[in-house]
Amino acid sequence: MTPPVVLTIAGSDSGGGAGIQADLKTFAALGMFGTSVITAITAQNTLGVTAVHPVPVDVVAAQLDAVLSDLPVAAVKVGMISDPAVAKLLASRVDDLPNLVVDPVLVATAGSRLGEAAVVGVLTAYPCILTPNRHEAGALLGRRVETTEEMISAAAELAALGPRAVVVTGSELALDVLHVAGETTLLRGDPVVTENNHGSGCTFSSAIAVRLAAGDSVPDAVAAAKDYVNRGLRGGSSWRLGAGPGPLDHFGWSV
Repeated sequence: MTPPVVLTIAGSDSGGGAGIQADLKTFAALGMFGTSVITAITAQNTLGVTAVHPVPVDVVAAQLDAVLSDLPVAAVKVGMISDPAVAKLLASRVDDLPNLVVDPVLVATAGSRLGEAAVVGVLTAYPCILTPNRHEAGALLGRRVETTEEMISAAAELAALGPRAVVVTGSELALDVLHVAGETTLLRGDPVVTENNHGSGCTFSSAIAVRLAAGDSVPDAVAAAKDYVNRGLRGGSSWRLGAGPGPLDHFGWSV
């Protein structure tokens, strides 16, 4: 059977743990055919980001046209955007981006800044699934988001800006807040004790896109993605790849 096609629009991580690389691994692990539009090239490993080279907007547009003109894309995940022109390009093409999931990548796991809230915020006005962690939610809203109550408030406030749904993730808390169709749901999980969480946000948003492409409802897609990330964290918890936070186990996660 021909697999559904999922597109990632994001930055490249030379260390292989996050960004385009994590997205394509997620798509493949979950049975989808992955395609990509690269928005930036980063020199990156588990310790951090040492260089960022944004891809010119005309090249981003050419990649997007090449994919969409030939392949039946069923869902789209957007990650790192560092150029306002790229954000405006995607906003102008939003009707061509089905089942849009936006992961507002602002800071890498190791602490390096990768984007600005004002740039990423351009896409929050459109009917996407927005998946910030609590710190990114705070950056988008210009205030602190740390507690469960603050996450609940942030999810509702961000949803009011236009997204189809908002998931504010709690990272190491293993507690996520989903706001969809005017209702808020707390998604609790079992925390995984591990330092290897590089790319967990990218993986989560990509897994949501996969399940939307497969026809899941938003709540079911989010729940399935949360389970996939949890298993990936457990699978890679004993790995020793690099001197900093290592990646998830995207393929051997059925533990």
